[in-house]
Amino acid sequence: MKKFIFSATIAMAFATSASAAETVKATVHADQAGAKINKEIYGQFSEHLGSCIYGGLWVGENSQIPNINGYRKDVFEALKALQIPVLRWPGGCFADDYHWMDGIGPKEQRPSLRNNNWGGTIEDNSFGTHEFLNLCEMLGCEPYISGNVGSGTVKEMAQWVEYMTSDGDTPMARLRRANGRDKAWKVKYFGIGNEAWGCGGNMSPEYYSDEFRKFNTYLRDQGGNRLYRIASGASDYDYNWTKVCMDKIGGRMQGISLHYYTCTGWNGPKGSAINFDNDQYYWALGKCLEIEEVIKKHKAIMDEKDPKNSIGLLVDEWGTWWDEEPGTIPGHLYQQNALRDAFVAALSLNVFHKYTDRVKMANIAQVVNVLQSMILTDQEGTGHMVLTPTYHVFQMYTPFQEATYLPVDLQSETVQCSTEYWKEKQKTSDNTTRPCPLLSASAAKTKDGSIVLAITNVSLDKDQTVDFNFAGFNAKQVSGRILTSKNVADYNDFNHPNVVAPKEYKDAKIKKGVLTMKVPAKSIVVVTLK
Repeated sequence: MKKFIFSATIAMAFATSASAAETVKATVHADQAGAKINKEIYGQFSEHLGSCIYGGLWVGENSQIPNINGYRKDVFEALKALQIPVLRWPGGCFADDYHWMDGIGPKEQRPSLRNNNWGGTIEDNSFGTHEFLNLCEMLGCEPYISGNVGSGTVKEMAQWVEYMTSDGDTPMARLRRANGRDKAWKVKYFGIGNEAWGCGGNMSPEYYSDEFRKFNTYLRDQGGNRLYRIASGASDYDYNWTKVCMDKIGGRMQGISLHYYTCTGWNGPKGSAINFDNDQYYWALGKCLEIEEVIKKHKAIMDEKDPKNSIGLLVDEWGTWWDEEPGTIPGHLYQQNALRDAFVAALSLNVFHKYTDRVKMANIAQVVNVLQSMILTDQEGTGHMVLTPTYHVFQMYTPFQEATYLPVDLQSETVQCSTEYWKEKQKTSDNTTRPCPLLSASAAKTKDGSIVLAITNVSLDKDQTVDFNFAGFNAKQVSGRILTSKNVADYNDFNHPNVVAPKEYKDAKIKKGVLTMKVPAKSIVVVTLK
């Protein structure tokens, strides 16, 4: 059975395909500056799921694993180096089962909680509001709180906002002070429910819109704190959800979420994170890139109702979702992270950059030990930690934060990825054929006037030489790093932590303002030009 159809020609905009000996031509339009790339696009997501919190971010003050006030030291330092701009918590599906008052006060007096969504794990609530918000302060990032609409009450949510942000002599502020925190926290981002169409209450968009309006009425700004109110938005292709929320909620929200996973489906196997063939590899990249079309369609609905872009689109859950690693706890969603995942990260970030006029935040799922994580830890007493290939992409892409988007014209051969491979396993009638360009690039101008340029070559076997011309910029110096490995299934583990790790990139030269880059197959390159 033929699973994929490989295109023999470049997209219609380009007349000929590039042979191995040809040089690909590209142009960076430094004279056509776009919108600012919001740093929040590099946001992270931490849910009470598996060992994301316990054993990942938090080990407790009495742990033998080195820690800073209970926060795992090596993880904290890795996240600090990553310059994460925003961290979402406590879920996810967990958020609509979470009652915040169970997670405050003396730890020995906090009631335990059964995690109904993720494996039935019993949690002791030792990581709660204080532990999360203090962590955000230490990391220098914005907290993003997901409030409980599904099983919570209006009073409960309103009191939580007061507890966190009131600096007056109010009942919840007094309770916070009694629990050891005098100064109010700054909490900007607040989600009113999560996945209200599913685990957050199985609501219709009409019903949820009314619930949003009710809850939102009582979420009062406290003192100098101003909430950025985020509605529970659509799952990938549910454009009607966005339309109804825009119609019924409108300007009462400052943002609306969107969830999109690179996943084969929700029934049957999703495939291994590290054992996959070439067809599955290209399929995953094609599925990942489809997020662009999804964003464009949601954006079109929002543009019609909100032409001034006053309401942000927040992709606050995205990333790969594979089968759990054999031998791990069911429901904890622990998966390895290969070079393939790094490509999903780079390609997705390139898409977000293009639509930053509307896309104001994105939060990859999740930060430690769950799904497409930045970090994996060993909870068996060794205290080992490893950085994933996805972590390295986020670190290499750091210069894009708050830079100004620049359009790039780039020709590329394309692989056409059919869903035929997964039809029988997923029992789906999906007949979508997804294009996967072998080359992808993104560029931006930083505050100091430099240009940062990222280019990926996802081809399994074809190196590329690319000539970049710069309209409105005279490039004189170039430096950069490359992330690559022998196989796209390569990954880092506790015994081999640097199989996929960045190295200095030396295959770039500038001649008469033209940047020539040799981009090996299976590589991600980020360069800075001055």
